[in-house]
Amino acid sequence: MPAVSPPRRRTVAALASAGLATTMLAAGCSSGAGSTAAAVSSSTIVAVGAENEYANVIGQIGGKYVHVTAIESNPNTDPHTFEASASVAQLVSSASLVVQNGLGYDSYMNKIEAAAPNAHRKVIDVQSLLGLPDSTPNPHLWYKPGTMPAVANAVAADLAAIQPAHASYFKANASAFVASLAAWNNAMAAFKAKYPNTPVATTEPVADYMLQTIGADNLTPFAFQADIMNGTDPSAQNVAVERSLFTQHKVKVLLYNQQVTDSLTESFITLARANGIPVVGVYETMPVPGYHYQSWMLTEVQDLQKAVASKISTEHL
Repeated sequence: MPAVSPPRRRTVAALASAGLATTMLAAGCSSGAGSTAAAVSSSTIVAVGAENEYANVIGQIGGKYVHVTAIESNPNTDPHTFEASASVAQLVSSASLVVQNGLGYDSYMNKIEAAAPNAHRKVIDVQSLLGLPDSTPNPHLWYKPGTMPAVANAVAADLAAIQPAHASYFKANASAFVASLAAWNNAMAAFKAKYPNTPVATTEPVADYMLQTIGADNLTPFAFQADIMNGTDPSAQNVAVERSLFTQHKVKVLLYNQQVTDSLTESFITLARANGIPVVGVYETMPVPGYHYQSWMLTEVQDLQKAVASKISTEHL
């Protein structure tokens, strides 16, 4: 069974419908964000990332030889309730390389791929790439430090299989990408060393993998996080536990899913503020423009450090 069970009974910030999410070209690829599918050269590899963080990595690895499109790229929409359109299906069916998350997070991709089979299309399912079972409770794999290095190397290998003449170029870009993650990894290590076992509260498990890496102590019950993520009403007991984290000042910061809130999560944000606890917004899809994957992840750690060290809230990137 997938770990995520849409639809969620949530309101999406700034947009009334998740179906309004639009496709856009990922920033950071040399093929040019302003180009169109019609303008793509026959020698250019057409690629798709189900989420824009994956599209961004494809673009960094493929560079000038790849035209990449992100399906989910609007930070004001709920990725869990995204509904694919006919234009999305056309994009996926025409792609030579697809990267998708798995774990039920973007299951619409599997339906599109099944409806438009292509023996030559290469699909990187990140869940499968990492060897994760369907029972994995947290689908936000891009916050796991080991995920994108594995994705980058897999992308380089698949692009090389499509265009062997440029294999060394793709491999070099993948190596450079992995090396560029050092700033994020170093920031996480520094936080863990300086602020060990920092107690935090969360609304959803969006950044949980990163919180585990930095050694934070997430006091929010996971059942509460999962209920909020899946649009289920949390138990009264878990709601009371979450409230006590703020009213009794048990945590140093609240991290919440900035892209999707409802009246319950908004009440916890208000409660945290009222009790002098800083609030940090974390994102499911990469904020654009202005970020690539590396700078986005680094900024999330820096914002958390500002909250813990100086009680500074950063609710929006």
